[in-house]
Amino acid sequence: MSGATAVVEGRRRSKQASTGKPFRRRNQMPSFPQPGSVTICEINRSLITADSISDGRARESYGKVIGAVFSPVPFQPENLLLPSLENGGGQDRRNVNSGLSQKGWSALPAKISDAFKHVFHPNDVHLLPEVNLQAVSWHQHKLILAFISGRNQVTVCDYEDSEGKDPIILDGDSQTEVKLVEWRPNGGITLSVACKGGIFLWAATYPGNSASVRYGAAPFVGTISRGSGIRWTLVDFLKSHDEQISALSWSPDGRYPYQSTCLGTPIRRGLGGISILRWSSTGDYFFAAKFDGTFYFWETDTWTSAPWSSSSGFVTGAAWDPDGRMILVAFSESCTLGSIHFASKPPSLDAHLLPVDLPEITSLAGSHVIEKMAWDGSGERLAVSFKNGDDLYKGLVAVYDVRRTPLVSASLIGFIRGPGDNPKPISFSFHDKFKQGPLLSVCWSTGFCCTYPLLFRSHILP
Repeated sequence: MSGATAVVEGRRRSKQASTGKPFRRRNQMPSFPQPGSVTICEINRSLITADSISDGRARESYGKVIGAVFSPVPFQPENLLLPSLENGGGQDRRNVNSGLSQKGWSALPAKISDAFKHVFHPNDVHLLPEVNLQAVSWHQHKLILAFISGRNQVTVCDYEDSEGKDPIILDGDSQTEVKLVEWRPNGGITLSVACKGGIFLWAATYPGNSASVRYGAAPFVGTISRGSGIRWTLVDFLKSHDEQISALSWSPDGRYPYQSTCLGTPIRRGLGGISILRWSSTGDYFFAAKFDGTFYFWETDTWTSAPWSSSSGFVTGAAWDPDGRMILVAFSESCTLGSIHFASKPPSLDAHLLPVDLPEITSLAGSHVIEKMAWDGSGERLAVSFKNGDDLYKGLVAVYDVRRTPLVSASLIGFIRGPGDNPKPISFSFHDKFKQGPLLSVCWSTGFCCTYPLLFRSHILP
């Protein structure tokens, strides 16, 4: 037995099922970007390319349809702590430097700080590049993008701010070795930045709307010289004794995981060395994966867990479906995704595993291992990168059309090629709630963070 059906052992057995034939439209071949070209967007299952990236080409391709253009954001990839990166272009940057005085855990309640330290246990740092860390994050309700742009810094780009087109850099002396960024749900415009030693919380403030700074924390306010008067304020720092923070997940209601009832109990039961944490969209389930190949599902009513184990390496990527009843999982030594379905309603933990084959990764790209994955919030588009591959497909991001009924199946639309010489995807993520269609943002090793609108709905396109 091979593939995802052999991945999980132990308490849950995988059920065999046929995924049926691929549902690619007739005479619809996957879009392939020729070397030297760059991808602009998707229009009705065709990936549009151009000779070079430009706002003019983007405006012609999709700007008139959705009323916006997502300009590429340059950064300096040589400053990232990642292997085999190519040097890229620079940019004019505006720095917001932190003068934070760290008070550490003494300002937090004992139970909260103890649970927090157990969630963010020191990890196998040398394995972190293998995991699809949350290095790119879209705000849930706004067109504001944040991504890791340097070893110690985060770039924020507000596409809704017509008076301030330039990106903003958030950095500071204490914000070192940044690994994760994630917007806080239902928390206004608040960004969490996970790094070595803790988590920084930055908040955007406007005239007449100041941010609330936690008592005992030393605030730092960075004034941004732009017409809208937006300021970024460092409202809190959660210190964790110089440990590397590499797994972070907000609950859907915008609270930290350790603030939920009884969460401190399961966290103390051996969940060290965590690679990925994911709340389901409904908040009913919590997924935690470890570098040793085991992973856990917790139901958040009584905080009961079910352990699973993998024979295909550790979990490198995980994404819940919109209904929070199924999760797609990628493994470090597999070219097949696993879809884990819950058999009944919460708080049941009965589940089964089904394979989601991506045969093109092997037959076309010549690769046998999925590297990173992202699934958009509507469940309709899947992005996958892969290790190695032949010279023609190396460094591309594959885009799939996904159907979830009766079972999860994926049909290849085509491949995205980034700008510059020999581009490789560092990280990527979807905007989950963009009304006109999924937005896929990719940070490329050549020094650009590019956003690709994937437009295919009939009520938007003619």
